[in-house]
Amino acid sequence: MSETGSRLRKQLESSNFDPQNYVKQLSQQSDGDRDLQEHRQKIQTLADETAQNLKKNVYKNYRQFIETAKEISYLESEMYQLSHILTEQKSIMESITQALLSTDKDETSKEMLAAFPKETEEVKQRTLTSLLEKVEGGKNIMDTPGRHLVYNGDLAEFDVENMNPVQRVHAFLMNDCLLIATWLPNRRGTVKYKYNALYDLESFAVVNVKEHPPMKDMFKILMFPDSRIFQAENSKVKKEWLEILDETKKNKVTKDKRKKEEEMPSSPQRPEVSTNPFDDEEEDLPADSGGAVVDLGMEWIQELPEDLDVCIAQRDFEGAVDLLDKLNEYLRDQPVTQSVKELRGKVEERVRQLTEVLVFELSPDRSLRGGPKATRRAVSQLVRLGQSTKACELFLKNRAAAVQTAIRQLRIEGATLLYIHKLCNIFFTSLLETAKEFEMDFAGNTGCYSAFVVWSRSAMRMFVSAFSKQVFDSQESLTTAAECVKVAKEHCKQLSDIGLDLSFTLQSMLVKDVKTALLSYKDIIIEATKHRNSEEMWRRMNLMTPEALAKLKEEMRVSGIGDFEQYTGDDCWVNLSYTVVSFTKQMMGFLEEGLKLYVAELHMVLLESLREIILVAVQHVDYSLRCEQDGEKKAFVVHNASFLHDTVLPVVELRFEEAVGKPAKQLQDLRKSTRSLKVNPESTTSLV
Repeated sequence: MSETGSRLRKQLESSNFDPQNYVKQLSQQSDGDRDLQEHRQKIQTLADETAQNLKKNVYKNYRQFIETAKEISYLESEMYQLSHILTEQKSIMESITQALLSTDKDETSKEMLAAFPKETEEVKQRTLTSLLEKVEGGKNIMDTPGRHLVYNGDLAEFDVENMNPVQRVHAFLMNDCLLIATWLPNRRGTVKYKYNALYDLESFAVVNVKEHPPMKDMFKILMFPDSRIFQAENSKVKKEWLEILDETKKNKVTKDKRKKEEEMPSSPQRPEVSTNPFDDEEEDLPADSGGAVVDLGMEWIQELPEDLDVCIAQRDFEGAVDLLDKLNEYLRDQPVTQSVKELRGKVEERVRQLTEVLVFELSPDRSLRGGPKATRRAVSQLVRLGQSTKACELFLKNRAAAVQTAIRQLRIEGATLLYIHKLCNIFFTSLLETAKEFEMDFAGNTGCYSAFVVWSRSAMRMFVSAFSKQVFDSQESLTTAAECVKVAKEHCKQLSDIGLDLSFTLQSMLVKDVKTALLSYKDIIIEATKHRNSEEMWRRMNLMTPEALAKLKEEMRVSGIGDFEQYTGDDCWVNLSYTVVSFTKQMMGFLEEGLKLYVAELHMVLLESLREIILVAVQHVDYSLRCEQDGEKKAFVVHNASFLHDTVLPVVELRFEEAVGKPAKQLQDLRKSTRSLKVNPESTTSLV
């Protein structure tokens, strides 16, 4: 670099450089236009040298840029994984805290009960009577026998619409109703409140209201179609109201149910195909049928109830059911006598206990380790007891909890495709094992298979939720998304070996996310193409090295453009513009990935996306032909238009038709409309 250029560089790089003063001084010192042109040439030369140095530095540090980007990506995935772990730890800590609080609450309530025994119903009624004497219009409330006070306190009522304070009230919670009384502004003797409303406990629901300061410590009472909002004195009082209201409502439901059972004559419920030896007998048979006597004096029958208790206690479920089958076989053709009825009552109670234990064995709260086979023992015994429907329901709930737990425990890896491989392996393997175990356990109960199909769809929905969250919500590239969907489809096909085809279900659940991904990637390509079009100089492309040229030829060959050789020149030149080559690579890549994701529902989406992408490039060529005045450049534009029309578009049409099975009419019409670009460039027409 010359001394003048070096001085100019130092002047422009100085920290106190002022462009306006520099231009002003330059204008004053120059003798004419010639000096300004020379100075402009110096600055342009300096700018070219700076750009060349910057390009060299970029090439020199290119590997470092890639490694840095990878490190940033890994760091991002580790931070995401750390966030996932912290969220799990937080939920675990919250569950432990809730368990400790619940334990403390139970111990405190036990201590309070020991220190202060419950009041008798008579004392509670006297307390309620004394309180109701202070309520104007509340004398008839005590007419209902057995009614007593449970809880009472002051509350503030707010308007449901605008949340403005309405009035101050006093609430009396009784064992079967809730009384709302308003405060009297002018007291008359002992009367402090006025009767407002009385609600039966079964006629309303209690809902907690979220905290939105200054509106806090509130709860809502819903009585269709009306509702009322009350505010407690503090959060502790609000919690007491909610807990006591809920407990009182439950107690009333339990009491009413027990009362109905006492009023109605008891009749035993029969399971589907029960092994109980008495279900097939008629209830109205006489105690002694024709003078026949059933011999129940055998030792094993006398000890049967105790033996059943022992089997249940020792978790010998098979032994218990074997005893029931043995008794069923013995009493099958025997008449129903009084002694048989007595034995019936004893055995039915043991059957109920055995069923409860087996149900508990299948509950999701139990350990989920061991896979589907771990449930076989309990399921088979429930089926033998005639509880196949209940066994089916509990088995599928257990497996749903196991699959959900396995998915939740799967660690999120840095590479999305690796995570999806693990997710598909866990989910579809579990689904396959569950299906095989289900077929083995319920082979003789074909009516349960519909429940399994419904459960499979529900499980697939859970899988798709985790899949979409990792693949589509994280803004992965279309290539990665297509590979992930391909992996999921391949795993899903394995289920067809057992006669379960969920491919259509998987596609229908993914179609919305796939459509969004296609449209999003289409917009990215269009924006990138428009940006390159704005900088188009219509110059031949120089790849600098033979290796780069060979790589481009291979990329074009893989994309389906086999005769790309005719568009390459001497050395490392390509007789096409950089914009057209980049557009071709992006568009062919979009086509291939879109075809991997293709389903019938996305036919028009993919077709219209391809048409919009091609139209952007074609319109740019059309505009350049109409505006370019240089004959040599215009010929080069026509050459590029010929490449798009004669080479690229036919390959796109052929590839689409091969993959889909029917021609793309929209693309054919678009190619016909672009024929004028190469046939008559002097009179090109605008494309729609």
